[in-house]
Amino acid sequence: MKVLLVGSGGREHALAKLITSSQASVKLYVLSDYVNPGLARESEITGGKLFAAATTSPENAVKIAELVSPDLVVVGPEEPQFHGVVDCLKERGFHVFGASRRCSSIERSKVFARYLMWKYNIPGRLYYIAFKSLEEAREFAKYAGDVVVKPARQVGGKGVRVIKDTKAFLSEVRHQVKSESIAKTFEEINKYRDIDYVVLVEQRVEGVEYTAQVITDGSSILPLPLVQDYPHAYELDLGYETGGMGCISGPEHLLPFITHEEYETTQKIVKEVLEKLQEEVRDRYTGAFAGQMMLTGLWGPTVIEYYSRFGDPEISCLLPRIESDFLEVFDRAARGALSGVKIDFSEEAVGVVKAVAPAGYPVFKDEAQGHPVVADVERIRSLGCELLYASVELRSDGRMYTRGSRAFEVVCSADSYEEAYRLSEMAASYITSLDGWPLYHRGDIGSGRLIDERVREAERVRRVYRSKQFRGTLGEFFTVWLPGRGVVENPLLSPLGWEHED
Repeated sequence: MKVLLVGSGGREHALAKLITSSQASVKLYVLSDYVNPGLARESEITGGKLFAAATTSPENAVKIAELVSPDLVVVGPEEPQFHGVVDCLKERGFHVFGASRRCSSIERSKVFARYLMWKYNIPGRLYYIAFKSLEEAREFAKYAGDVVVKPARQVGGKGVRVIKDTKAFLSEVRHQVKSESIAKTFEEINKYRDIDYVVLVEQRVEGVEYTAQVITDGSSILPLPLVQDYPHAYELDLGYETGGMGCISGPEHLLPFITHEEYETTQKIVKEVLEKLQEEVRDRYTGAFAGQMMLTGLWGPTVIEYYSRFGDPEISCLLPRIESDFLEVFDRAARGALSGVKIDFSEEAVGVVKAVAPAGYPVFKDEAQGHPVVADVERIRSLGCELLYASVELRSDGRMYTRGSRAFEVVCSADSYEEAYRLSEMAASYITSLDGWPLYHRGDIGSGRLIDERVREAERVRRVYRSKQFRGTLGEFFTVWLPGRGVVENPLLSPLGWEHED
């Protein structure tokens, strides 16, 4: 079976391993923005080939697909979806695992995602307002209290700024921070021309985050085990937001701090969103879909945002736990034949992933790129761990160089978090820089101390939302100031009527 995989990073390397582990005879071809050594190796050992070209170009994807005639195309990242790569391939008759441009609008436009939840009264929604004007956004945020300022478009999981507004004596400083945050968000998103709104200001909530991923053919939905991602750059959840510095998964389909009831509620939200999304955009959703969730005192399971693809590194965390033939699952989803399929995974095992990045990431990427690095693959494998190549490029001199983002992911699995954590720390130590440029990873991911803290935090939140659930007040909160309307009581029960882009 010939498969064309579109994408360049660690997520795609994980998908390549899942594809080539199939019982079927596979020849893997890859369209990558650069020569990722892991993807190049996976394709070569199957008799396939890596093509280095822009993955966001529909023309490139169609040209290569027509050259290799794949039985299946798997599109990994979101940007090719946003640029219509999936649509063009389907128009040429190829079977594609990946969301169309219309379906991927659930991730591309965070305003549309929020609007969809409000239109259909889906639980877990947050109050929001979107702006096209810098000055309007600044004026609103000045009086809005606790807010989260986000780019209105997906920009690789970055650009989110949480502003806690609780101490009156810091009011002037907070106003300045909000204003600067909104201005920076405008700068970050200014290069994109595929959305109308620029800044999204949301109600701020606190709690424990987790990711719920599913595979769908537009009708049947196959849920995957939950994963918790760690987006902050540094230990103790400090520093800038990144694309994800690591994650944990297990045991079973849960996490140590999520109950069966919360899991079921989460899956109901994801299912309803998928159904309403397809109604709204009038297109069939085929591929991976994920809800970035938070357990909050407001709703219990609450939606932070959606992904129209697998999370990175969330899918990496499931790599050692999945026992099903994932190529068959991808193929049946692309052909609309998921009914009756079951995904088997190791229920006892837990997974820990740690990303290793060059110093300077995520803010000073120019300084973080161009550094030669090496990984002792054999020593990592001797631990029973996998090494995934992410933002690292193989050049003509035979060396690997950083590209300014997360360079590698180490994926470890064991029967306990204590053991998986120990293995992950050892595996990360086997990656080094050849020019002395510092590399870093989060040493706390998967640690008993951090997991215990998440358990305590989830229990505190759980007491709050269950109390609201008992009183019938889930989703309700106090007041907010709206331009031209003044103070509005409990705006979650008030029709907002904000416009949204198609």
